[in-house]
Amino acid sequence: MDLTSGIEKMCVGQQSVVLMVRGAACLSCKGICSGFIPHSWRKVCTVCGCSVEDHGPSGDIDDDHKMGRLLADSKYAHLTTKVKGVRVYKRNHMVITNTVVSRKDPTFNTITYDWAPPGLTQKLAMLYMALLPEEKCPVAGTEGAMYRRRQLMRQLPVYDQDPSQCHGPLSEDQLQAMSVFMKTYKEEALGVGEVALPGEGGAHPPPTVSDPTATTTNGTDDCCKKSEYHCSGCGELTTLDSPVVYAEGAGYDKQWHPTCFVCSECGEALVDLVYFWKEGELLCGRHYCQRSRPRCAGCDELIFCDDYKKGTDSRAWHQDHYCCWQCGQSLDSPCSCPQTPWPSPV
Repeated sequence: MDLTSGIEKMCVGQQSVVLMVRGAACLSCKGICSGFIPHSWRKVCTVCGCSVEDHGPSGDIDDDHKMGRLLADSKYAHLTTKVKGVRVYKRNHMVITNTVVSRKDPTFNTITYDWAPPGLTQKLAMLYMALLPEEKCPVAGTEGAMYRRRQLMRQLPVYDQDPSQCHGPLSEDQLQAMSVFMKTYKEEALGVGEVALPGEGGAHPPPTVSDPTATTTNGTDDCCKKSEYHCSGCGELTTLDSPVVYAEGAGYDKQWHPTCFVCSECGEALVDLVYFWKEGELLCGRHYCQRSRPRCAGCDELIFCDDYKKGTDSRAWHQDHYCCWQCGQSLDSPCSCPQTPWPSPV
C-alpha cells in the first residue's frame, strides 16, 4: 500500500493519537528527524522510526481525559470529576512558594509540580517528592515533568482502553471482548498507590502501642504498630518518619519506598502511582495487559481476535501487520526496502 494513501486512510482514532505531535521533532534523534510523520497503523514516525512518545508527549487536557476514562467505573472514580458529562482526572497539582530573603526586598521562589500524591499534607507531600530522583520529579518545565508525561503514554496506552483510538474499526466480537477485558482489569487489578508513613496505610491504620483498646485475633500484640517495617521491593528497612507507598490490591501489610514502587516487568516508576496487581507483582498498565492479551508487534495494540499471526520469535501480529511497513510484503519473504528495525518486545 502506498504510504501517502495509507496516511490519508488513517482512522479518526489513530489521528487523535498522533495529531498532537504531528510535525514535532524527535526527542531521541535530536535534529536528525525533521518532524513527526505518522505511519498508517504503526505508532511510529515514518521519517526516523521512533515512537509517538519520542516526538513529544501529549498535553495536560489529553492526559486528564485519558486518566478520567481509565479511573471511571472503578473504585478510584473519586479521583475524577465530571466536565460536560465526561469523566476527567482531578490531577493534584502542588505549588510551593518559598520566600527568598536578601538585603533588598524579599522575593519569592515558586515551584510547581505537575502532579503530587493526593490527600496529603504539604509537609508529607514534600517529603515524598524529595525522595524521587531529580530526573523523575515532575516539576513543571523540567526533565522530570517530561518523563512523567512520556510514561503516561508508554505505560497507559490510550488504545488499550478506548476502541475508538485503535487503528481501525473493531468487529462486534472484538468490541465485546475488549469491553469484558476492560471491566475485568478495572475491577480486579487496577489500583492507585497511597502515600503514608510506615504502618499508617489504609483507611484504618493499625492501633499504636499506646492505644489501650488495641486488640488482636491471636492473643499477641502483632497488630500494634511495629517499630520496623521493610520495603516489599528492596527488602531494606523503611524509615519511620519517611513516606512509603501502599497498594491496596497487595494488602496493607506491604509497603514500598517511593523509588521501589515500580513495574516488575520494565522497572520504570509507576506513573501517578497507577499500578496493576497480578500474581503478586506490581505492573504498569502496558505490561499487565501484555500478560493477559497478545499485543501486536506491528501496531502495538492488544489483539482481541483469535485469527492472528505468531512469529518465530513468539511475538504476535495482526494478520495484516505481519509485513514490511513500507512495501507491505510478508515478513516471511525478505524485501529490498531500507528497513527501520521493528521495536524489540517490551
